[in-house]
Amino acid sequence: MIITYFGKQFFKITQGEMAIAFNPVSKNSKTGISAKFGADIGLVTTNHYDYNGIDQISHGDRVPFIISGPGDYEVKEIFVKGAMSKGEIGGKKYINTIYLLTVDNIDIVFLGALNDPEISKEAREAIEEPDILFVPVSGKGTLEAKQAAKLASSLEPKLIIPMDYDSASLKAFLKEIGEEKAEVVDKLTLKRKDLEGKEGEVVVLQAN
Repeated sequence: MIITYFGKQFFKITQGEMAIAFNPVSKNSKTGISAKFGADIGLVTTNHYDYNGIDQISHGDRVPFIISGPGDYEVKEIFVKGAMSKGEIGGKKYINTIYLLTVDNIDIVFLGALNDPEISKEAREAIEEPDILFVPVSGKGTLEAKQAAKLASSLEPKLIIPMDYDSASLKAFLKEIGEEKAEVVDKLTLKRKDLEGKEGEVVVLQAN
């Protein structure tokens, strides 16, 4: 699989011909982040314009199946579970969905715009030591660096990918989790065997 990052929490994971988009940034966002492509599946954790730009992930005949809340889904032989959690942006409370899915035998957990590190028992039981954990670290409506590092460590992933960061919050997160020399890449290409022996390793993806 190949993981590409565009900024905020906007990621694309491709596996062969299939593309999955996570939290696309909408045209109404003030972030200035722009990326448009065709996806097969679109995952939206939070109904906010920084994360719900589903119009950005349709292209030509390629219109994605959108998942935007808790539940169990199967699309193109990909099983997705959404577990409810809490988000708060600009003082307004939101439902945030934590997504769990498996792509190419790699278990992925995407925490979305999570702002409460006390995730539900249901979510914690479903997560079970993921291979890859996407964790927000900005502290601006999402987990702060210290909370993010503590939660990420407790979930025991093999690989941690911070998101929704600026330089200060990223630096604080890497310090808290003890990975100040984390690898920084433009794109991440992974196979299952690449994760063998890893425990809580952090990889920083730069926005494209």
